[in-house]
Amino acid sequence: MSANEAYLSSSLEWLRSRLNGNCVSPPEVPGSTAMARLADLFGLSPFEQQTLLLCAALELDPNMAGLCARAQGNPAMPWPTFALAITLFDDPAWDTLSPQRPLRLRRLVEVHQAPGQPLTASPLRADERIVSYLKGLNYLDERLSSLLFPLPAAGELSREEREAAERIAQSGAGVVQLTGAGSPSKAKVARRAAELAGLDVLQLPSELLPVQAAETDNFARLWERERRLLGAALYLDLREDSEALAAPVQRLLLRAEGLMFLDTREPLRLRRAGLTLDFENPAPWRQVSNGNRPRLDALAQRIVPLAKWEDIVLPPEPLALLRRIAAQVRGRRTVYEEWGFAGRMNRGLGVTALFAGESGTGKTMAAEVLANELHLDLCRIDLSSVVSKYIGETEKNLRRVFDAVEDSGGILFFDEADALFGKRSEVRDSHDRYANIEINYLLQRMESYRGLAILATNMKSALDPAFLRRLRFVVEFAFPGSEERRRIWERIFPSETPTRNLDLERLSRLNLTGGAIHNIALSAAFLAADAGSPVTMPLILEAARSEFRKLERPVDESLFRV
Repeated sequence: MSANEAYLSSSLEWLRSRLNGNCVSPPEVPGSTAMARLADLFGLSPFEQQTLLLCAALELDPNMAGLCARAQGNPAMPWPTFALAITLFDDPAWDTLSPQRPLRLRRLVEVHQAPGQPLTASPLRADERIVSYLKGLNYLDERLSSLLFPLPAAGELSREEREAAERIAQSGAGVVQLTGAGSPSKAKVARRAAELAGLDVLQLPSELLPVQAAETDNFARLWERERRLLGAALYLDLREDSEALAAPVQRLLLRAEGLMFLDTREPLRLRRAGLTLDFENPAPWRQVSNGNRPRLDALAQRIVPLAKWEDIVLPPEPLALLRRIAAQVRGRRTVYEEWGFAGRMNRGLGVTALFAGESGTGKTMAAEVLANELHLDLCRIDLSSVVSKYIGETEKNLRRVFDAVEDSGGILFFDEADALFGKRSEVRDSHDRYANIEINYLLQRMESYRGLAILATNMKSALDPAFLRRLRFVVEFAFPGSEERRRIWERIFPSETPTRNLDLERLSRLNLTGGAIHNIALSAAFLAADAGSPVTMPLILEAARSEFRKLERPVDESLFRV
């Protein structure tokens, strides 16, 4: 039998003897028992320990209820009361059931007081979590198990991360603000700092933080108990809603002690003193591909890049610019770190490019080619989800997009960018003012973004000139000439597609973009599959005629005559 089991057994025997009217001395509480740890963690006096033991005894021995009723001379009272504890134990203290004493403050004991019933005669019951602890079971309270989650193990830390963790541990700070946008170093440093302090770390996502005053107070009281029982620190991820959650966070900090990490973009003004450490995202050129993809929800679409260099048909100049973009992304570590340019620059460390040209001229395909070449995620921004009519929401959505993609080292692709990066207008009313604020935010964030950002537009003239000045590359996607169209037709059909007697010279005379040619080829392939034949000129010309009509282009029948 363990020391804890032996103590509980002897304590229950002592309680039975006391309830039967015998004046027996209480057993000694060995230092290795759960009761001794509870007394140390919560500052319980001997009388409070005995009162707690009396309340827990009903859960440990079913015969205790009858003994309590008999000791109180009332069969209708088969439960412990404060009055019973006073008469039963030596050296009683009247403040034991004060809301400020640990039995009630830390919810070790629950008081079930009916209206008009004296507090001393009200039933007492030990909290289920505490009863389990007394039996030697230490697990997270089920009332918090749906809110708190273990913070992942730290893994290998860099020298800077180790130094930051040691600084936190040595400071003895109760509140540590980890500021910056989404750096994975924050959680690693917090985990390591907690380990140095002999603590585990539980994470509370911002969306699960109780915001109503009563709920926050209840959470704080339960957490204050749990962090002592488990030896844990709390990690609050507030990057998405730090401003909106400032009030409940302040309330929580005033009611809970111990080590607490706040993961925020900007530092919060707190009433409780602490330590603030600023974390920048690791530069994208430092990141090793590890499958860590951005969490974008409905704000962006992740495109699987399939196109390669051999798939895209462009004149020499724009093709050369695309290769220069790829070269600059690959060479950032060398230029910025090894050659020292990062030490002279605090903005403009990313690569920004504008792809300008009509719809269907290859802008999206070019972005795919770069993503494929560089082995990066390609994230196309859904402007309908990002832009909001509510003040401040657009900037909030943009911040989430920039931070998530920058954290993963991916490529930001703004399709139809003129809708978001348009010219600033003269301020005539509040709507104009807020629209200009959004554009100003975009200007600043584009300049500080350290990944590859691509803006695509078919209305270059509609873009704000301030954006154009900040772009490192402008790639013009011109309407393809006959030579480019011929090359597109040469490679438009996969090698597996059966074709017969295609007249590429004639097809190149169809004045179409690459996107329209793709649509025609796909339509012709379906016509051929339905007819059970290879793709032939009549089928392609039939599909081309439909494409011209869809585009509301004049149809010259001489071009489509078989």
